[in-house]
Amino acid sequence: MSNLVIVESPTKARTLSRYLGKDYQIEASMGHIRDLPKAELGVDVDKNFHPQYIVPRDKKKRVNELKKVARDAQIIYLASDPDREGEAIAWHLAQIIGHPISDIRRVVFHEITEEAIKEAFKNPRELDMKLVDAQQARRVLDRLVGYKLSPLLWKKVKRGLSAGRVQSVAVRLIVEREREIEAFKSVEYWSIEALLQPKDDKVQFSASLIQLNGKKLEVRKKQEADKHVAALKVADYQIDKITKREVKRTPPPPFTTSTLQQAAGNKLGFTAKKTMSAAQGLYERGFITYMRTDSVNLSSAALNMVRSYIQESFGKNYLPAGARIYKTKSKGAQEAHEAIRPTNIKLISSQLASQGDLTRDQVKLYDLIWKRMVACQMSEAVMDQTTVDVIAKKDDSLYTLRATGSVVKFDGWLKIYGKKESEEEEELKTQVLPELKEKQDLNLIELKPEQHFTEPPPRYNEASLIKKLEELGIGRPSTYAPTLSTIQDRFYVERRERKLFPTPLGMVVTDFLMKNFPEIIDYSFTAHMEDQLDQIAEGQRHWQPTIKDFYIPFEKKLEKTEETAERVQLETETVDKKCSECGKQLVVRFGKFGKFLACSGFPECKHTEAFEEIIDVPCPKCGGGVVVRKTKSGRPFFGCKNYPKCDFASWTKPERETLIH
Repeated sequence: MSNLVIVESPTKARTLSRYLGKDYQIEASMGHIRDLPKAELGVDVDKNFHPQYIVPRDKKKRVNELKKVARDAQIIYLASDPDREGEAIAWHLAQIIGHPISDIRRVVFHEITEEAIKEAFKNPRELDMKLVDAQQARRVLDRLVGYKLSPLLWKKVKRGLSAGRVQSVAVRLIVEREREIEAFKSVEYWSIEALLQPKDDKVQFSASLIQLNGKKLEVRKKQEADKHVAALKVADYQIDKITKREVKRTPPPPFTTSTLQQAAGNKLGFTAKKTMSAAQGLYERGFITYMRTDSVNLSSAALNMVRSYIQESFGKNYLPAGARIYKTKSKGAQEAHEAIRPTNIKLISSQLASQGDLTRDQVKLYDLIWKRMVACQMSEAVMDQTTVDVIAKKDDSLYTLRATGSVVKFDGWLKIYGKKESEEEEELKTQVLPELKEKQDLNLIELKPEQHFTEPPPRYNEASLIKKLEELGIGRPSTYAPTLSTIQDRFYVERRERKLFPTPLGMVVTDFLMKNFPEIIDYSFTAHMEDQLDQIAEGQRHWQPTIKDFYIPFEKKLEKTEETAERVQLETETVDKKCSECGKQLVVRFGKFGKFLACSGFPECKHTEAFEEIIDVPCPKCGGGVVVRKTKSGRPFFGCKNYPKCDFASWTKPERETLIH
């Protein structure tokens, strides 16, 4: 009789097989093997919210195969992922395999390396029902919200809609940001920059106007700018004060799930879904630690490994006296988990690329993770920052201009990670100032007045939305990517040029929920529910009473809203095109696969057409129209309307705005 090990995926199984001997048979469950039924609620609200799990039809064959191999196993090791969802998968496996619980062991590891695997199998444990209950609570809670609220949306807004506890909050953020942008009133202002040169030097530098007669100067109109420029043209310039200071910049912490998704979005243009898919592949092949984590903790072994690498590769100057210890800010973070890091710091991305079985996305993401891990343990970067205040006198007017220069004195962690931080993408000030002295006279070379307008807050992209959700305490590492995918798949939100735009459908649904169920998409309420789920995982709460406290008032609100709420009229977007069957106006509708054109005479006329988004730019090859098309995977690209006669195609969207036809 052999020992049976069950993991989620074949890739993970193959990697484990390298470290476990012939006494272990390794099988993959292919993910979840039990779930709530799709066709019904699957939660008995009258019997303490008992979940009615089933084995989905497409998993029955695999379940029977696992039961068969389990019969001959001496001990069964459940080696699913080290988080709540992984614990729940292990529990479901234990429930249906039909083996005595005394013969079942739970093994947990955060990296698939020989040392970690052998250690895990030396120290198996029992199933952690606190983690299972926390996952069950989330699943039941989300099912109750989705399956109870969605039918109401069908009746009051539009058939086929769905609502979700976290997804609705995410859509609300995007809708509110869009309305901020729509309501924003731009204000004109001017900046004035002077190009100056010491009288005894040829090196020039720039200084910006900041004060007039000791008070902050804000220039709002062209007439004001012209007046100040006229005075500054004939003013006498002199250096008033020079301030020098040494500035140290510490490296950012190692990656969590959230910060990895943000950095991959900002630096690589990855969606959260693509990031997690690439990270999953790297983890299952043993190249990185587990990728769903909100901890910035690093093991002592990992710290020793990276510190040795830094000293050997860059020298003692780049190694701090002691290891950097980062503190996790996230609520409910599991400190037993590690941050996301390479399992072998000596394996660089170019070596990984040569292995052949990894995708380009995986190699790019590994490089990002590798650089972040090395950088986080390197010495501070040291900059010499100089601030020069220049005065310009003209009659009774005393203008102050300021120049700031920064030079890298010691690059430290910037040597490996580059000159930008991933989260803020804030560029270092790189102006190099000449050697200057106080009271030194200067010549004016040029004045550069420039008109500006205040800008509205930027639209969210996936990275900034994840950051905002994390700041609000909404969602957890495992939820960000599926939440963002769901709100786009259901066409509440569109992603264009990496920015997230609410669709008319998303705005209407948000307004309906805000009016009738404000608590469901209230930021603090949703964050509070996350805290309660964390308390269940920690054994501080029981899951059924938690669900009951939510459900009783929610059910009453559902009944009242169904009786009193009026049906919402969803505004339709018309196009300059008539129905070919009945001649009525075609309108833009939203379906499972995005926008399509439908006859406004529906249901009498059921004519539909494909939706084409035409770009107001001629095709560079044939002069025809350029339209937005999609690959089989759903990725948009731009191609000639005359295809296949013209084969022009491009991933890059022209800068001019689109016209909808």
